[in-house]
Amino acid sequence: MDRITKLFGIAVLAGGAVLAFTLASGTLQASGAAAGPAAAAPQQSAEDVYLDKCAVCHAKDGSGNTAKGRKVKAKDLRSAEVQKMSDKDLTDAIANGKGKDMDGFKDELGMPMVNQLEAYVRTQFGKK
Repeated sequence: MDRITKLFGIAVLAGGAVLAFTLASGTLQASGAAAGPAAAAPQQSAEDVYLDKCAVCHAKDGSGNTAKGRKVKAKDLRSAEVQKMSDKDLTDAIANGKGKDMDGFKDELGMPMVNQLEAYVRTQFGKK
């Protein structure tokens, strides 16, 4: 066997050992259940997800006053325009995106988190 083939074999064995250890330690799901981001999202709070995914455009305070938010004309989540949207319309915007500048998050986060984000926007940025 040439040197590259041996190195490749060692790398495959090492990768298999890491995978076996990871499965045995329980950090990956060994069942047939989805282990992607949508499965992991409910473990985070809606606030954490908002700050990670939404605040880059909508700002921590919901104003849309960030460099990217101003560039894409992100809606002020505190505005009457957004707050008068029906729950369904707001959920649909989060799930499926809005226009060409806002991606939808249902595939990445799953619908349970999308619903939590809708509730977060209502409670955090709605009229008190």
